[in-house]
Amino acid sequence: MAASFDLSGRTAVVVGATSGIGRALAMGLAEAGAAVVPTGRRADLVEEVATAIEARGRRTLRQPSDVGDSDSIARLRDACLHAFGAVDIVVAAAGITKRVPTVQMADTDWQAILDTNLTGMMRTYRAFAAPMIARGSGRLIGIGSIASFVGLHEVAAYSASKAAVAGLTRALAVEWAPHRITVNAIAPGVFETDLNREILKGPRGQEFLARTPMRRFGHVDELVGAAVFLASDAASFVTGQLIAVDGGLLASGVNQ
Repeated sequence: MAASFDLSGRTAVVVGATSGIGRALAMGLAEAGAAVVPTGRRADLVEEVATAIEARGRRTLRQPSDVGDSDSIARLRDACLHAFGAVDIVVAAAGITKRVPTVQMADTDWQAILDTNLTGMMRTYRAFAAPMIARGSGRLIGIGSIASFVGLHEVAAYSASKAAVAGLTRALAVEWAPHRITVNAIAPGVFETDLNREILKGPRGQEFLARTPMRRFGHVDELVGAAVFLASDAASFVTGQLIAVDGGLLASGVNQ
């Protein structure tokens, strides 16, 4: 059974790997045996994560990229194919948010959030799917959210983008299943990261804790198991799914 989860000999690309959830998943895939290419916009942070991957004895590549730029993603794909010959796993983890009353939200903020969280995922998948289709295999893994299922107060753009991630996951799973490509997503509950740390210090964080049966925030390393599973042979017949890793939040009704 352990061999089903072994990623030795596989190559993974993690987009949005320079902090938070993306970084944790890049490290976790490397621990599971994969060569891992971590990427993001800042070359210094890409260098830092790539060095940590090499320290785990895995091959890597230093290639910054921007999910807002299709040409940048294409250059990333081409560099990975040149260095490794094939890409087996792609994790689309780039994401941003901003809390603001919707009537006060600027169009530029709305567009930036949708462009990063949704269109950036589409650009990433579109670029890497072509060689995967040609090979007849591949694993695509996105990052959704509990907002893929429920509404969250004053983050309408983020909630809309993550609900759309769920739809994109299902649509591409159906379209690319004949090519033996699986498309799934992880839906984290409340995990403390640089993206939300300040928000979670206030009443919003206390409400999340009250609604989470485990009564704590998640640790980003607790997302690694889901990612390794979806990337592995153990998930060969799993596609179009959003796997919630949320301490029971979405299952919760009355907690006491």
